[in-house]
Amino acid sequence: MGIHVIKMPDIGEGIAEVELVAWHVKVGDIVEEDQTLVDVMTDKATVEIPSSAAGKVLALGGVVGEVLAVGAEVIRIEVDGPGNLKAGPVVAGKAAADRKPAAKESPKAPMEMVKPAAKSVAAASAPMRRDAPVTPSARKPGDKPIASPATRRRAWEAGIELQFVPGSGPAGRIMQEDLDAFIARGDHGSPAGRRDQRYAERHDEIAVPVIGLRRKIAQKMQESKRHIPHFTYVEEVDVTDLETLRAQLNRRWEQERGRLTMLPFLMRAIVLAVREFPQVNARYDDEADVVTRHGAVHLGIATQTEAGLMVPVVRHAEARDLWASATEVARLAEAARSGKATREELSGSTITITSLGALGGIVTTPVINRPEVAIVGVNRQVVRPVWQGGQFVPRTMMNLSSSFDHRVVDGYVAARFIQRLKGLLEAPATIFIEE
Repeated sequence: MGIHVIKMPDIGEGIAEVELVAWHVKVGDIVEEDQTLVDVMTDKATVEIPSSAAGKVLALGGVVGEVLAVGAEVIRIEVDGPGNLKAGPVVAGKAAADRKPAAKESPKAPMEMVKPAAKSVAAASAPMRRDAPVTPSARKPGDKPIASPATRRRAWEAGIELQFVPGSGPAGRIMQEDLDAFIARGDHGSPAGRRDQRYAERHDEIAVPVIGLRRKIAQKMQESKRHIPHFTYVEEVDVTDLETLRAQLNRRWEQERGRLTMLPFLMRAIVLAVREFPQVNARYDDEADVVTRHGAVHLGIATQTEAGLMVPVVRHAEARDLWASATEVARLAEAARSGKATREELSGSTITITSLGALGGIVTTPVINRPEVAIVGVNRQVVRPVWQGGQFVPRTMMNLSSSFDHRVVDGYVAARFIQRLKGLLEAPATIFIEE
């Protein structure tokens, strides 16, 4: 028997370190060759690290949320044969070869310092005993209490918040008898008890680690705001005619080509507008002081996922019609939300669109997707009276809230760019005219 060490591979694109975001194995597991061991997060996407050998897991190189350098040991596996162990102990977040022991540090057996981490991962993965009640403190922070609809309704009628009820069912599920026991410990079912429960002081706190994609989002937003002097320009757009055209196209082509939303029209309008204002379809390398204006329009589409905000990229939007754009947006959004988007699909955008849909509000101040220099924000549509031809008429109105990098985009250029977008969207037939 021997020990096979798997180190963090060079993922490319100059990436020097990654963050551990999810282990798929624990100490003691038997793994097969090519089996996924761990998911790691780069500044672009989540990458799966497979096993290069079959055997038994001896130790893990870190815990979720820890940062490992390229070349650091990820895992040790007991294998048939001599193995490949030549390095020293794993040091979480740093390659073992780079570690310099302290002057009075006593020698440690290989992997000794990562055993507590491995134990914590294994403990987190251990199955929950059915006969061991779960107390509120044992329930993971932020977890929604598990209970049947009948139990939830009964708790609501009694004025009881289920997060405070210990559950004895599988995975901490709150059973009817758990609710009975909770009520029996106090008069929670009476009007007085119900009032006390609902207006009682609360002292609970939840500490939520900022790890994985959320950490990357935080870092990227901080870098964008620190480096870029933003300014935001807001303009209202009358999209009544566009919505009429969209409805007509959907009635005619939806079954054959798919349904169109507002987004493909905006994408095509941006493609046309940046031909006149190439300053906004650019990326700024502020270390080299070089602005690269792109002929290709690689549109970033800000997409909300369960893990957080991601920006998949529709490449060469200039070469796509409305339906091709809609199809590609749908494909990328599904890949992002399912965690299957590749690094290539999440990088290289030259200008970004962001929208909160029906929650879009009246005005937003979007943060630029660095190193781009512009982002176009879409606010929600509202039907309101507009004065036209001597009378008020109902029109569908929508605001565009767009931000620009004031180092390289002047306010005058930004305003003209948005006015060009406004003209295209308000006269949607012009979207199909190539000049």
